[in-house]
Amino acid sequence: MSQSERRGFRSQRCISCGIDVSGTNAARFDCPDCGHLIFRCAKCRKQSNNYECPDCGFRGP
Repeated sequence: MSQSERRGFRSQRCISCGIDVSGTNAARFDCPDCGHLIFRCAKCRKQSNNYECPDCGFRGP
């Protein structure tokens, strides 16, 4: 669990491009390696943009 999650605040920003995804058609999933909550916007998912988990460094398309 990241420090922001421990404080009760979860940033709802796309991990690839950084836009605020609150109220949009964004994907929300746990990192396959460490379980950190990850958000991805529809555009980055469609373009298969890479992302990196801020907690463990796992990289995915």
